[in-house]
Amino acid sequence: MKQFRVDLIAATPKPQLCVYLGMHQDYSDFFVADNRQIWPDDKKAGEICIRRLLAGERGHYGPMEHAQIVFNVGWFPHSVMQQARTHRVGVSFDVQSMRYTGDRICQAAEGNLDIEEVFYLRPIGNYINRQGKKYTYSLKQRNEDIKLCQLAVKRYCELINSGFSEEHARSILPFDYRQHFILSFTLRALLHFLDLRSKRDAQLEIRELCKLIWPHIESWVPEFASWYKKKRLHRALLAP
Repeated sequence: MKQFRVDLIAATPKPQLCVYLGMHQDYSDFFVADNRQIWPDDKKAGEICIRRLLAGERGHYGPMEHAQIVFNVGWFPHSVMQQARTHRVGVSFDVQSMRYTGDRICQAAEGNLDIEEVFYLRPIGNYINRQGKKYTYSLKQRNEDIKLCQLAVKRYCELINSGFSEEHARSILPFDYRQHFILSFTLRALLHFLDLRSKRDAQLEIRELCKLIWPHIESWVPEFASWYKKKRLHRALLAP
């Protein structure tokens, strides 16, 4: 999992102030932009939002949609993208396509790229399936799986070189080829995503994605992050 990566691309400046102003306009007679001289700083705005929007599980999450953040996510398996897009999380995705990005497959077939740069296999160790059954993924089993991946990339290149289209050739590849993608969240959608995917029984790899996203949240919206960590993180409480 050491290859997994999350980089920040862009984020709303003063995000907690943006949430505060959205909330404040809801119940203010005046036009809030005309009163910039009395706007709180971002930290104070975050503290006010926690008290008025979130404390006591009031669930008034609407103003949190005014703050947005964009990540570049890399080297995660395809299964993470499949899980990330379910449950109407309100996230925008742009995903590396296996229709246009097959050159790396042939590089792996030619030995110019490590096979594990292209495919993801879980680390060796002990695991539990969804029914609670324990099992072991051994080094021997993992090496056999690597051999299967190597056979698949060679076959892929044979098909491409004989004139097959990429979308046809990709059908013989192992399911968990690695993909890079862009994720765009509102603050509301981001916390809802964590509600779903950082819980203890979520897929191992998507929990790793949440772990890599979390430091960015703490830097971007520290007051919201502090409240969320105390009240909701890993508890599978779904956002309204």
